Amino acid sequence: MLSQVYRSGFQAFRQRLLPWVQSTALSRSHRVQPSAIRHVRSWSNIPFITVPLSRTHGKSFAHRSELKHAKRIVVKLGSAVVTRGDECGLALGRLASIVEQVSVLQNQGREMMLVTSGAVAFGKQRLRHEILLSQSVRQALHSGQNQLKEMAIPVLEARACAAAGQSGLMALYEAMFTQYSICAAQILVTNLDFHDEQKRRNLNGTLHELLRMNIVPIVNTNDAVVPPAEPNSDLQGVISVKDNDSLAARLAVEMKTDLLIVLSDVEGLFDSPPGSDDAKLIDIFYPGDQQSVTFGTKSRVGMGGMEAKVKAALWALQGGTSVVIANGTHPKVSGHVITDIVEGKKVGTFFSEVKPAGPTVEQQGEMARAGGRMLATLEPEQRAEIIHHLADLLTDQRDEILLANKKDLEEAEGRLAAPLLKRLSLSTSKLNSLAIGLRQIAASSQDSVGRVLRRTRIAKNLELEQVTVPIGVLLVIFESRPDCLPQVAALAIASGNGLLLKGGKEATHSNRILHLLAQEALSIHGVKEAIQLVNTREEVEDLCRLDKMIDLIIPRGSSQLVRDIQKAAKGIPVMGHSEGICHMYVDSEASVDKATRLVRDSKCEYPAACNALETLLIHRDLLRTPLFDQIIDMLRVEQVKIHAGPKFASYLTFSPSEVKSLRTEYGDLELCIEVVDSVQEAIDHIHKYGSSHTDVIVTENEKTAEFFLQHVDSACVFWNASTRFSDGYRFGLGAEVGISTSRIHARGPVGLEGLLTTKWLLRGQDHVVSDFSEHGSLKYLHENLPVPQRNTN
Repeated sequence: MLSQVYRSGFQAFRQRLLPWVQSTALSRSHRVQPSAIRHVRSWSNIPFITVPLSRTHGKSFAHRSELKHAKRIVVKLGSAVVTRGDECGLALGRLASIVEQVSVLQNQGREMMLVTSGAVAFGKQRLRHEILLSQSVRQALHSGQNQLKEMAIPVLEARACAAAGQSGLMALYEAMFTQYSICAAQILVTNLDFHDEQKRRNLNGTLHELLRMNIVPIVNTNDAVVPPAEPNSDLQGVISVKDNDSLAARLAVEMKTDLLIVLSDVEGLFDSPPGSDDAKLIDIFYPGDQQSVTFGTKSRVGMGGMEAKVKAALWALQGGTSVVIANGTHPKVSGHVITDIVEGKKVGTFFSEVKPAGPTVEQQGEMARAGGRMLATLEPEQRAEIIHHLADLLTDQRDEILLANKKDLEEAEGRLAAPLLKRLSLSTSKLNSLAIGLRQIAASSQDSVGRVLRRTRIAKNLELEQVTVPIGVLLVIFESRPDCLPQVAALAIASGNGLLLKGGKEATHSNRILHLLAQEALSIHGVKEAIQLVNTREEVEDLCRLDKMIDLIIPRGSSQLVRDIQKAAKGIPVMGHSEGICHMYVDSEASVDKATRLVRDSKCEYPAACNALETLLIHRDLLRTPLFDQIIDMLRVEQVKIHAGPKFASYLTFSPSEVKSLRTEYGDLELCIEVVDSVQEAIDHIHKYGSSHTDVIVTENEKTAEFFLQHVDSACVFWNASTRFSDGYRFGLGAEVGISTSRIHARGPVGLEGLLTTKWLLRGQDHVVSDFSEHGSLKYLHENLPVPQRNTN
């Protein structure tokens, strides 16, 4: 009777579960769309995608970026990942997400295997339910009433729980994988299956046959019969299967897998127990690094702790399998942790046998922080001396710089578009201009750090100062612009900031020599480490996650790069602009000659620049006038392709191609022309379609010009001047780290001042707040004190 009650309850549970699994699976965004299928083959009417993935097993991957080539993958799910927080029952949401990710990878043509815990937890839930039903019936029979007393549940033996839970766990996996047209098969093993040669060959053959048929093997230790683990029972050169960590490692090596992913309830391997004050996540772990790690206690559930995981990972690594240990329980990352790892993203701890030649990016961040703090303590004259020395090196080492740049240009030929090649190119005149700009920065840096902005006498002998200080560590990411490196380096030196530089690979040779020159200049005052060039294979997205090392990110490059960085940055402010959609409004009272010169310079002088003109707004009264004809003739001579805005197209019988979007940054000899009826309509158009970068009015009417200047809400607004003046060097800032369109901290071309923040200094003599209470002896004065005059020489 009781078994029937339980069976009906369990069937009802499964009926409730299946629709949830279906809706969860189908709602996920990782489903492979039909358009992504290259070609389909099938086995037993189960379609799946085949992707060209091939790799000769032997050596593990050296870098994370190579993990995308992994063909055969084992995913180990720890007990903490599979079970709920109460250790009784399964975490169904996490399991559904994991099954989905495994299915996506399987449908890409990879061979996926699961090593899973959870049978004990599932069985515990099942047996508790059975015991409660049994006790409730006995109590009802003996007491003769329906009231039930509190029932104590006895301690359940793990092997019995495993025996009761295996079938239910496998039924759950089958239900979930079915939603992705994937078949799963269960394999239960013990240590003997690996030590007995015949059993080991049988296991190997079974697994290979399942993989050949596109079936996902789900492997677990047979906890219903397995004996307790014996300490130090490993055979010579062979890891003993004591828990699912060692099982996963043994299985990975036995099956010659490319990647083993171990999911636990911590982010990865830390150098000390997670949660301790100084604990740091280890990004890459190398054999022999065990001495630098202090292991803590094991997780709340499961057989092994982190020490067991590391031992198993190193054994698998020695056998030619790459390993990543990561968190499979965090709600914000568990939905994509497996696919992120396979894509090479910086998730968890990656085990590698290949140590990089230089420091890791984390170590570079620490060096930049320490070097920046030393740089900030130098005298202003010493920082200026470093910058002057760097300016001299740019001209003295001109030939070496241009030779390195020539290598970059030769390698980029045919791969980069003409505008990008122009940005990549260095010349003698560019280097001379850079040197002049650096000397301007040196001159303006004399009182930048430590300048007093405000002084207040709070009370007698209690004085407050607000002073300028460096922001901390800057990360500047730039594309195809090697001349950006010395500019940004000089601004970081002048402002006392540590600096991490990440340049595009197309400028590798140029960036390398320019960075060496920057460090040579820094060496004259012993702060060489303050500026670091990231040469590792770090992805930009991974760099943007280093929120404990980086205080500000400044992207220099395409609008797509800026948007990607703004999206990827987690907890780190980004200063910059994603688009440079600059407008010029030619008013009805504009000068013919001025308008033509300004349009030509703004559009044609350097069309790839972010401050180049992209949209020309013409007052309606100027159509079919000499001014309009002269502008059009000039654009035709300069070979500028014209796109007509909707209103402009309506005035023409035969118009140019109508613009697809009025919010377009062309970055080339292309220009949108639109017609407006008034200065107010021009302002409204700019606010609707512009990017708050740089906008210009051309007019001889001062009142109209001032109206435009006051009402256009952009970082730079000009009257009768080219958009190309929106530049730190042309503004007299010496150089710029970029142009910001944000509304806090810094806006427009960002020079030295934009790389500083402030702190408050309070000097007192045994002052306490209670002295200023209603019955205290002191009163607040809040007197403004004179501020030392700034040195403008």
